[in-house]
Amino acid sequence: MSIPPIEALDEIDSTNAEVRRRAEAGQTGPVWITALRQTAGRGRRGRSWETPVGNLAATLLFVTDKPPAEAAQVSFVAALAVADLASTYVPASLVSLKWPNDPMIAGIKTSGVLIESGQHPMGGLWVAVGIGVNLAHPPVVSEKPATALALHMTAPPPKPLEALSILAEAFERWRRLWDSAGFAAIADAWTARAHGLGEPCVARLGTETLHGVAEGLDSDGALRLRLPDGSLRRITAGDVFFGEA
Repeated sequence: MSIPPIEALDEIDSTNAEVRRRAEAGQTGPVWITALRQTAGRGRRGRSWETPVGNLAATLLFVTDKPPAEAAQVSFVAALAVADLASTYVPASLVSLKWPNDPMIAGIKTSGVLIESGQHPMGGLWVAVGIGVNLAHPPVVSEKPATALALHMTAPPPKPLEALSILAEAFERWRRLWDSAGFAAIADAWTARAHGLGEPCVARLGTETLHGVAEGLDSDGALRLRLPDGSLRRITAGDVFFGEA
């Protein structure tokens, strides 16, 4: 199975920012851009993302004819690929996924996925699939507990390019399944590794905070949240925390 080429850089501001620049300049990919160090890495909702040497920072650029809402489902594809990467080095029983796309080891976040997109100058939608994986080091500063692959291994963690090779191959497998079988197949695979389904949680949606029980994914990837009054709320964007309700 062929995978997109990988372009490795020593240092950059942000691999997602580099993909945006290339897409707006007319490049279509597919190509993975990775860097040993990011000086201005970003996570979801504008949060900073640390990338010390030894961790993985990579972004895939591709162009699609899918509408934006459907293209955004690629975040679940990315999360499954990271789960496969983690399961290569630690017991699969330790690996789980928290909605929408937070890969976890032993219940603690170890990776982040940031999807960005825009209209491509040549037509279609350019998509940036940004993935950061804490291979060797957990972040020094983090709003929530975070871990690194190395903390759950007896051997040294993989080098970033080794990890990216495994990640890119896994991503391609899941992408092909998404294209051939639709999102339902991705949702089933995600649910099999889901963290917290059936458990109380808190969903923070900007100015609104909801308490409920996470029931699973809707057909479009939204989280079904059962509220205390028995009503069902679809969560399409926000942060979900378990063990706080």
